Amino acid sequence: MPKKARDGTDTWGLLDYLYGPGKRDEHTDPHMVASWDDPYVEDPARSLNMTIADLALILDAPVHALLCKRPARHVYHVAVRNPPEDRLLTDEEWARVAREMMHASGIAPHGDDQACRWVAIRHADDHIHIVATQARQDGRLPRLRQDIVQMHAVARNFEVEFGLRRLKHGDKTARIWPKTGEQEKAARRGLSEPVRETLQRTVREAAAAAVSDSDFFARLTASGVRVKQRVAPDGNVTGYSVAMPGDRDGGQHAVWFSGARLASDLSLPRVRERWQNPVRVPAVAPAEMWREAELRVRAAAEQLGAGGLHQGAGDVAALGDLIVIAAVIAPRMVRDRLKDVAFEFERASRVPGDRALEGQSRRLYRESAYLLSRSAAAAGRSDTVSGLGFLLALVTAIEASRRWHQAQEHRAQAEASGKAGRLLREAVEVTAGASAARAYRPRPKRNAARSAGVRRKPAASGERPMAGVVQEALPVHAREVLADPAWPALRTRLAAVEKAGEDPVDVLAAVAARRELGSADSVAEVLTWRLDGWQRERGATAAANGGGSLSTAPGGTDRLGTTRKPETPGATRRPPGDEQHRGPRRAR
Repeated sequence: MPKKARDGTDTWGLLDYLYGPGKRDEHTDPHMVASWDDPYVEDPARSLNMTIADLALILDAPVHALLCKRPARHVYHVAVRNPPEDRLLTDEEWARVAREMMHASGIAPHGDDQACRWVAIRHADDHIHIVATQARQDGRLPRLRQDIVQMHAVARNFEVEFGLRRLKHGDKTARIWPKTGEQEKAARRGLSEPVRETLQRTVREAAAAAVSDSDFFARLTASGVRVKQRVAPDGNVTGYSVAMPGDRDGGQHAVWFSGARLASDLSLPRVRERWQNPVRVPAVAPAEMWREAELRVRAAAEQLGAGGLHQGAGDVAALGDLIVIAAVIAPRMVRDRLKDVAFEFERASRVPGDRALEGQSRRLYRESAYLLSRSAAAAGRSDTVSGLGFLLALVTAIEASRRWHQAQEHRAQAEASGKAGRLLREAVEVTAGASAARAYRPRPKRNAARSAGVRRKPAASGERPMAGVVQEALPVHAREVLADPAWPALRTRLAAVEKAGEDPVDVLAAVAARRELGSADSVAEVLTWRLDGWQRERGATAAANGGGSLSTAPGGTDRLGTTRKPETPGATRRPPGDEQHRGPRRAR
């Protein structure tokens, strides 16, 4: 991913920084990987005959020899970076990237020996910096038109050739990411994320739930951000800006972000589109909130995009708002996962071009969002299990949006829908596991049956062969599960279940029976997610009971069905009849 920095005036200062340790000692082994005149330009990091000052003078020489007016800022600087999940490129591969980038930008076309001078420096595994001077060696200025666009096209070709993660050609719907300075500022202040990210999420949640201008601005104010409206001379509000309290620039002025600077669909005109066609939903009881929303989402998924391109664009935008609202009021166990779903689906909710606002699917999604946002006060009383049907409906809706994007050849949006769908399926399986834990009842007959025959010596916690557990609980899927790459993670979860004092065979059978497994891409992974939900639900139950959830009254049976001995009198027990002298007996 090439990123062009602002043009500068100090070639030596930039080179000195690139070859130095960095601001936080993050530069390791700085060295040159390519230049305009390989192999004759020596590397200051490898040669005693070349210093950084010498290299800067050589690069700047054509600038002083220009036959025309010297540009005010002649230093051209581009950083080319790979994401962390990509493999590390060699110096030779980075050298090829640098040469092609300089050719595409117009700085140094192939075969032009009078082109601008440039060097490519690598001081980290995942990126290089290209430094050039905007002065040709024949005394003319270079022609730079659409340079960054052309470099991005080159980057897409290298992603295919080198087998790297493939990014997308720009369609002006991409997320606006925080700048490097914003990230560094957040780190200095000890914030978990840059202010731009926080504001973007806050504004999006307010816009998704609002039903009017006044409601939108009231929600923003209630969220704790500073709001400034732009009012035209005729009194109409034409825009807005938001700022975080305490966020100031070097001059101690508040840092304001307009809606359009946060995201293309958060400008005031695009925000107002959400309530252009008002929706009305009958009041429902909090217990019916998820069910009513589920019915609407399933109906909308069947009609998504049925009215054409523009209507489909409006449909997926409304679906994006619904996911944002669902993430805000979702049960606590899956709330973080739903927020990740909303983050990934954001790109899928934006489509190039216009969007229609009167589609039937859009109306149903807006009704669902309004229903959930209006019932947000009851969210604390809605448990994980009650939202399972709604989450399953949402999976269907996201899959419908992915198919529609594929049909329209929106590759970036289809990929975003796929990522969101996978995260949502994980949330569904966690919820299914929690549901199984809530409905679970141990089977005492297992121990009784074993006692009639040869009793198996119990294994120490964590030592029981978990492969046998899978074969006993899931005979149909056992071979597939044991050969799955996700089996080690599932085995760890099963060992944790046994360590908690529960029978892993019964537990695995319970979570497997909660929902079908035939459509799963990875049965072991699905079962791992369900056991995560199981353990969270059981942990929450144990915490609510003030301790372990397996304890029972004296002389009773625990959840595994084993008989406990009644408590015997000890030396500290009161003698019979002593209660009348000691006051009322305390409950045990």
